Amino acid sequence: MTLTETSPRTLSPTRLAHGVVLAWGWRRALIAFSAGAISALAMAPIDAWPVLFVTLPVMIWLVDGAAAGRLGGLPSAALAGWCFGFGYFLAGLYWVGYAFLVDAKNFGYLLPVAVAGLPAFLALYTASGFALARLLWTRGPTRFLALAVALTVTEWLRGHLFTGFPWNTIGYALTGPLVLAQSAAVFGIWGLTFIAVAIFASPAAFADERSDTPRPWLPLTLSAVVLAALAVLGALRLSQAPTTFVDGVRLRIMQPNLQQDDKFNYGAKQRVMSQYLALSDRSTGPQSTGVRDATHLIWPESAFPFLLAREPDALAQIAELLPPGTVLITGAVRAPELAPGAPLTKAYNSVYVIDHDGSILSVYDKVHLVPFGEFLPFQEFLESIGLMQLTKVPGGFVPGDRRRTLEVPRAPRFVPLICYEVVFPSDAVPRDQRPGWLLNLTNDGWFGVSSGPYQHLQQARVRSIEHGLPLVRAANTGISAVIDPLGRTIKALPLGVEGVLDSPLPKSVAPTIYDRVGDAIAGLMLIGGIAITLRRRMRRN
Repeated sequence: MTLTETSPRTLSPTRLAHGVVLAWGWRRALIAFSAGAISALAMAPIDAWPVLFVTLPVMIWLVDGAAAGRLGGLPSAALAGWCFGFGYFLAGLYWVGYAFLVDAKNFGYLLPVAVAGLPAFLALYTASGFALARLLWTRGPTRFLALAVALTVTEWLRGHLFTGFPWNTIGYALTGPLVLAQSAAVFGIWGLTFIAVAIFASPAAFADERSDTPRPWLPLTLSAVVLAALAVLGALRLSQAPTTFVDGVRLRIMQPNLQQDDKFNYGAKQRVMSQYLALSDRSTGPQSTGVRDATHLIWPESAFPFLLAREPDALAQIAELLPPGTVLITGAVRAPELAPGAPLTKAYNSVYVIDHDGSILSVYDKVHLVPFGEFLPFQEFLESIGLMQLTKVPGGFVPGDRRRTLEVPRAPRFVPLICYEVVFPSDAVPRDQRPGWLLNLTNDGWFGVSSGPYQHLQQARVRSIEHGLPLVRAANTGISAVIDPLGRTIKALPLGVEGVLDSPLPKSVAPTIYDRVGDAIAGLMLIGGIAITLRRRMRRN
C-alpha cells in the first residue's frame, strides 16, 4: 500500500493511516492494544457496534505496516494481532475474574492469572489471524476480504480447538440490533463474522492511493448497502412472523439470586430448599395462585448444594409443592453409579425432569464442560499438587455421552443446554432430533453484576434465531428470559434480583436456512474470499 501525501496539519484518514502504518515499537503495540480494547464496546451490554468502523480500519493499517518487517512481515503482523486481541479480550472478558473472588481464600491468588492469562492465550488466535491475513495480503479493497477470511478462520478455530471458546466472536457485533440479528438465520455466527470484518474494515479505503482504489468511497458505500439490505430483510422477516404460543403450556421460571456460598454448602440444604419452594409458589398478582398457574416449573443450573437423587426428603418436598399436571425441570449435580458407601470422586452436571409425584422422568448430563470451572486438564496430576477446579468436586465433572432432546409431559420436546453449551453454534441442536424449544439452565452468579451475563444471554438469543427455535432461560442470578424464535424477548427478569417469571411458551418456526445447511454458507463465503484474493495477487504478479 502507498499512502497519498497530505498536509501535516490536516486531520484525514490518510494522516491517521500514516500514523498507524509508520508506527513501530511500543507505539505500534499501544495502538493495536487500544483499538482492540475499544472494539470490545461493540459487544453486549453496550452494543456500540459502529465503533468497529473506526477500529477495524486500524487492523488494516497494522497489517499494511507489517510489510516492512522481516519474513514478509509475518512476525510483525502476528505481534500486532496479539496486542489487538489482548486488548479486545481483556476489556471484554474482565468479568471472568469475579469467579475467583467467590472463594477468594482458595482461588483469589489466581485472579491475575485468570484476568490476564485467558486474554493472553485467546490473543494467540488474533495473532494467527493477522499473520494469515499478511500471507493473503493484496493492495486495495481486496485486502478487506483477506482480513475477513483470515479472522473468520481463526475465530472458528478459537471456537473449536482445546474444547473451544467462541465467546464474543466479531460477528456478534451484527446481532445487537434485532433487525440485523435476523441474518443469523441464514449465515450463522461464522458467516456474520466474515460479513462484519469486511464491512467494518471498509473505511480504510479512504486512505488508499488512487492507483489502488480509484473510487475510495465505493467500499464504504457497498458496505452501507449490505447493512441496509440486511436490516430491511430482517425487518420484513420480523413483520411476517408474529409471535405465537403453544396451547396449554404455562411456564414459571424461578430465579433465586442465591449466593454462591450457599450453592456449594451442604449445611445450607434446608435454607435453600425453603427459599426455592416459597419463591416458586409466590403469587404474582391478584389472580395468581402460585405454582398452580404453571404446567412447567423451571429452576436453574446446579440448583442444590446436594445430590438431589440421593435426598428423598428433598424429592418429597418437591412432590408436595407440585400440583397434579405440573412438572419441574431443574439443574442438579448427579453422581455416577457407585458401590454403597463409596466416596464421590466424579459427578455429572445434569438436568432432571421431575413429575408431580417426585418421580424422575428423564435426565440429561452436560456434554461440553468448562475447563478449570468443571474440570482440570490433567486432572489427577493437578489435584496431586493441590489444585482444584472452581466447583471443587473431587475428580471433577465428567461429560455426558451426547447432546439429545428430552421428552417432557404436556409440551414439545426440548434440547437442554447447560450454561455455556449454548454458545457453540454447530453443537446446540442435534441434527437428527429437531426439538420444539431450547432450554438454557445456567448459573451466571459466578460473575456478579458484570458484562458476562449480558454477553451470555446475547449469544443464547442468537442460537434461537439461527435455528428458528424459542429459548427459555433460567439463571440463578439472572438474566432469566423467554425469547421467541426470532430473538424477541417475551419476558425477562433483570440481573441480580430474586423473582419468578410466568410466561407462555412461544412456538417454533419452520427450520431456517442455517438450521438446514449449518456452516456451509460461511464456508462458501470463505472459499469465494480466498479465490478473489488469490486472483488479485496473481494479477499483481
